[in-house]
Amino acid sequence: MSQATANQDEIVLAEGVDEEPVERNRRLFEGLGMILITALATLYAAFHMIALNGVSISDYTGIEIPFLPQFPLETWNFRIIHIAGALALGFLLFASRLFTDEARPATPLLSKAGLLLLAPAAVAIYAVITFINLINSGTLPVMGGLTTWAAFPGTEIYGREVTLFGFPLLIATLGAIVLGWVENAPRARFATADIVLAICALIVAGYLVAIYSTAARNSVGTPFVPIGVAFAATAGTAMILELTRRVAGLALVVITGVFLAYTFTAHLLPGILAVQNPYTWQRFFGHVYSDAGILGPTTAVSSTYIILFIIFAAFLQASKVGDYFVNFAFAAAGRARGGPAKVAIFASGLMGMINGTSAGNVVATGSLTIPLMKKVGYHKKTAGAIEAAASTGGQIMPPIMGAGAFIMAEITGIPYTDIAVAAIIPAILYFASIYFMVDLEAAKLGMRGMREDELPKLKKLIRQVYLFIPIIILIVALFMGYSVIRAGTLATVAAAVVSWLTPSRMGLAAILRAFNLAGIMSVQIIAVCACAGIIVGVISLTGVGARFSSMLLDIAATSQLLALFFAMCIAILLGMGMPTTAAYAVAASVVAPGLVDLGIPQLTAHFFVFYFAVVSAITPPVALASYAAAGISGSNPMETSVASFMIGISAFVVPFMFFYNAAILMDGTWFEVGRAAITATFGVFLLSSGVQGWFVGGRVAWFMRVGLIAAALFMIEGGLISDLIGLVFAGGLYALQKLVRPAPDATLDVRGAD
Repeated sequence: MSQATANQDEIVLAEGVDEEPVERNRRLFEGLGMILITALATLYAAFHMIALNGVSISDYTGIEIPFLPQFPLETWNFRIIHIAGALALGFLLFASRLFTDEARPATPLLSKAGLLLLAPAAVAIYAVITFINLINSGTLPVMGGLTTWAAFPGTEIYGREVTLFGFPLLIATLGAIVLGWVENAPRARFATADIVLAICALIVAGYLVAIYSTAARNSVGTPFVPIGVAFAATAGTAMILELTRRVAGLALVVITGVFLAYTFTAHLLPGILAVQNPYTWQRFFGHVYSDAGILGPTTAVSSTYIILFIIFAAFLQASKVGDYFVNFAFAAAGRARGGPAKVAIFASGLMGMINGTSAGNVVATGSLTIPLMKKVGYHKKTAGAIEAAASTGGQIMPPIMGAGAFIMAEITGIPYTDIAVAAIIPAILYFASIYFMVDLEAAKLGMRGMREDELPKLKKLIRQVYLFIPIIILIVALFMGYSVIRAGTLATVAAAVVSWLTPSRMGLAAILRAFNLAGIMSVQIIAVCACAGIIVGVISLTGVGARFSSMLLDIAATSQLLALFFAMCIAILLGMGMPTTAAYAVAASVVAPGLVDLGIPQLTAHFFVFYFAVVSAITPPVALASYAAAGISGSNPMETSVASFMIGISAFVVPFMFFYNAAILMDGTWFEVGRAAITATFGVFLLSSGVQGWFVGGRVAWFMRVGLIAAALFMIEGGLISDLIGLVFAGGLYALQKLVRPAPDATLDVRGAD
């Protein structure tokens, strides 16, 4: 073997892709602090794996261990504990402010303000313990087999809930949030305010678990909700908003704040936004922490499917499968013109299966592909835009499809396997549109691919194809009829087993590290889902979603296409600045019911909304994926978002295909589905050619660009006649370009000028 070949065998371009990036406000503990936070994160993730699979120690030992929960847990209790654990872990992990290189004077760990806030928290803990003892005492009346919790004004229980629980809890919670903004603790230590917030999260969970086990559950969402539930929900909502600000930025918090303000001012507003009677504080916050709000579909999904697949992703990362995915993409596509850009498309599609956010996908693969794209000649703005557009498509890629698909299954009741199958052609069309745009851009700029000696060796990577086994097991198990939880568990176990065929073998220590990584990774998505649940609660209480539906019906009376366009704008607007899960959850509550009322099938309506919730990540002016890519490429964030929008513009047409041709979502005969896939892909190619101004190996005149776009729209429409018209039109343009070659105009390149 030659030295060059030996060196090529050793090329590992994706080294470190599996490493989780460290946020600028995440604490980096040392010593006992690190041991404690690692233990908490590991136990939090492992608890979910055990609870979801219904495994209890007593099942195997026959020994009942006091204080340990017995599985399966009651659904509401499980969701309450799920949120409380994420809040406590999140506050201890993520500081209120960003850490900078400049050292600021540190405040003492146990500041006087922090000590003062621990006092009301202790009073609230005492109140919760007395409530639990009272419920278990057998002295309260029983109704329908459940202990009643009659906390009406004037009763002793009501007074305790207000004075011993409610006010102390709010003082501790709100005081700690404010203190967190001004207190400064070293990055390697816990902040007092964050300790208080973690305690308050557990207090809220303890109270709600106790009260929701009584007959008081039936009053949630009504004017008769216990006052303590309203206090707990208020504190819980404030903590969810604060943690969301820390881990996901202000955009979602501001949007949620607007919805909260709307709840208490809706009776003053005109038109479709108006409600007849104002909502009291007690009724709203009693409603929002129920299965119609925070504990509803978004948390149902984050506490089951999302956390499970985060654990799966953590196991894949621990076994270095992400490195393999990216290296495989380099070996397969790196030689093509503009090679690193095409690698970004393939790698982001593969990584998207194990990464639940567009921005996270950008960080994982973009740190490698963006510098290489710049190296072969792409402008930094274009390099960032390509990675952002490609990473966004990972949310549509079956079988995992990010977290949004699980929420779709929960909201619609459509089996997840049906949703995954329906996503196949839309995912192909999305990545095909990005590929065509990238390829035509490379052709215009005369770019080369990467050299053979710059790439991993494909033959060697093919010999490691067994690393795809966990993904294959997941897909096979789902289509064999296993539940998503059981399939995900089997795939997770398979990832650990497969790792023994690699140098990154997973022993007990590596498995614990994977659970620790999963616990940390889960905080952001759980906070985002809970925050989206607040918005869902507002929509369900006020009925504003139904009024939007009626407005869509009125628009549709003039034009269904106009109604769809309006629905697209609302879905993108609601999704701006939000992670995919939150964007889809909110849009599904506001927009999707209106589309269903138009007579559009439920799956088509929700896929329409889901698709645009996904692409909102590359839609200016607030495009999270584009901004993340700009941070890596060093380009202007707004320019990068505009460029990524242009690169992904063909993809914006894809959801309209669902409406005109249901075969795109696998609804039809095999012939209809095959014809729809082929003609739609050709239509996307024509559209990309028109946008890029490059067709049949050369630039085209402006009228040919218009003609290409028109031919594309005929192909995309989906009817047999329209397909024939599009083909004839495209054939005429092909002949015109080949025989006449009209003089091209100066076209606007997506890459812009250096």
